Amino acid sequence: MVNISNLKVGTVSHYYDKIGVAVVEVTGSLHVGDHIKISGAVEFTQTVDSIQVEHEKKESAKKGDTVGLKVIAPVHEGDEIIKMG
Repeated sequence: MVNISNLKVGTVSHYYDKIGVAVVEVTGSLHVGDHIKISGAVEFTQTVDSIQVEHEKKESAKKGDTVGLKVIAPVHEGDEIIKMG
């Protein structure tokens, strides 16, 4: 059985501070409603409230997608997105 707790699902490639959105290179599956931890210079947890691809709302993202995620605190390039199991 694979332990899915603390599974890395992406890396921040950019952050838009004025709108609080992180651009994430997705390396696993990510869904609206998932509980994630963002780990890097700072560390915090949040629920995924929205996922956008090319300014279009999506319910999920898969490996290889580049998405925008609304985040509750500033993040930095290279921060990891970890799905909490």
